[in-house]
Formats: sequence, C-alpha cells, structure tokens
Amino acid sequence: MTTQTTTRSGLRHRREPPARRGGGFAARREAMFGYLFVAPVVAGIAVFQLYPILMTTVTSLTDWDGISPRHFVGLRNYTTLLFSDELFHRIVRNTFVFMAGAIPLTTLLALVLALLCNRRLPAMGVFRLAFFVPYVANSVAVGFVWYWFYAPDNGVLNGLLAMVGIQGTSWLAQSGWAMVALIVASVWQGVGYPMVVFLAGLQGIPDTLYAAAKVDGAGAWRRLWHVTLPLLTPSTFFVLITQFIGTFQVFGIVFVMTQGGPNNATNVFMLNLYQTAFGAGKVGYASAMAWIMFAVIAAATVIQWKLQRRWVHYD
Repeated sequence: MTTQTTTRSGLRHRREPPARRGGGFAARREAMFGYLFVAPVVAGIAVFQLYPILMTTVTSLTDWDGISPRHFVGLRNYTTLLFSDELFHRIVRNTFVFMAGAIPLTTLLALVLALLCNRRLPAMGVFRLAFFVPYVANSVAVGFVWYWFYAPDNGVLNGLLAMVGIQGTSWLAQSGWAMVALIVASVWQGVGYPMVVFLAGLQGIPDTLYAAAKVDGAGAWRRLWHVTLPLLTPSTFFVLITQFIGTFQVFGIVFVMTQGGPNNATNVFMLNLYQTAFGAGKVGYASAMAWIMFAVIAAATVIQWKLQRRWVHYD
C-alpha cells in the first residue's frame, strides 16, 4: 500500500511499498523463460554457423581430402594460393571482370527501372512484379533458360539474328563472348532486388523538394541530378555493398551455363572452390580459398564503409 509523508518544507512525498518476497523468484522465472525461447536460435547459430566456421578454419591448415585423417600443413595452402597457383590467379581475375561488368549494369538498370516504376500509371504493380520475379527464381532454372537462349542450333538469340540476316555463333563456347553472356544473364536475374531498394528510396523523398526545385526553375534533368540522386546515395551505397557480395559469390548461373569454360575463361571464385573441394577432393585447399574470399569481401566492405562518408548524404 502506497503511503504519503510530509517533510518539514510541507512537500509531500510518496513512499512505495517494499518489494514482495516473491519478486526475486518471478524475475528468475521470467529470465528462465527468456533463455528457453532464445535457446533454439542460439543452438542453430552454434551448430550451423559457428561450428562450420571453426572447422573451416582448422581444415584450411590441413591437406584433408574429406576422407582420410587430417594432416597439418600450417599456412602452406594460403601461400600456395597467393603466390604459386596460376589457375587461382586467373580465376580471381575472371571474378573481378565479372563483377566489373555486372555491378555497374545492374545498378544503373535498377535505377532506371525504379524511376519508371515510381510513376503513378495503371497496372504499374504488374510491371514491378515482373521485374522482381527473376530475382526470386532459382539460379539453376535461370541458367537453363539462358543456356537455351544462347544455344547455337535452336537458340532464341541466333534465331532472332537469322531473321535479320546475321549469322549466329556459339556464344557460350567462345572465350570472348561467354563472359559477356554470363554478365547479361546475371543482370537480368539480379536487377529486381536493387530496383526495389531504389524504389523505396524514391518514395521516401518528400514531394516538397521537387516542388521547390520547380519553383527555382529546375527542369527534369536538373531535379534528377540535384535532388533525386543525392537523396538516393544511402540506397546506392547499400546496393553497391550487396551487389559486391552477391556477384563475388556467383555460382549457379556459371555452373549451369558454362561450368567455367571454355578453357577456364568463365571460371569464377565460388565455382572453382566447389570444383576444388568436391571434384579434386582438396577440402583443406578449398577451405583456405573460402577464408581468402571472406577476407576480400570483408576488406572491400570496410573500404566502402570508410569511403561512404565522402559521397553518401543521409540528411
């Protein structure tokens, strides 16, 4: 029961009743239920994330083939990959070439589609859905669709070229065109998610800013350059980071369409890691590749995070 006391100055203060003896038990019981609720999540993280990370670290220091006992070799896998493995160096170059083509094209196309889908037109929701559906499609299915599209005999692309009198070719069998074909397929599949991110950013820009720009005499291009693009820099920053991580780990489309050929011209990081671990049986070597990939992604993310202070505007 709450009581009131009067001090010498005449001010009244409320005195709270003492805590009941059962309060400590209730708090412990509530904490126990909280631990029980989070226990499955913690256990899942420990079993499916922390343990594999720990085992990959240990395995990267061995020459384990997945069957025989592990043999500790120290940092030999890392030194061989970084300084001696010419195939690995070529694959790293292929990966960055793929990224250099896919990231700018995906980002630019996503921005253009977001600007178009931001208009208030009939059935605009249908177009937004159509652009986003390829992103949630299975990469293997997308790879088969584009493999049929580039097929030399009955492919769609060669059929369209034949209609206008142009001789087609084996797009995926030529070193010069195979990487371009993969980039186009990757952009087609991956443009949906960054488009949604840009669209959310566009809808968060106040209309009053565009109205003020119109009053100042700014045309459509000047409003785009001085209002839209600066206020979309947080969305652009997020898109670039996610695109870097996603394209660096591309696997399904390459595996289905080219399997790294011709002559390793399209062999990328994740595909080579898979081939090394499960094809050649060099699990320890592949584990070292995985940690190198993690180091590259982490370093690139930190660099982008540091540089974003110069060009990203949050206000």
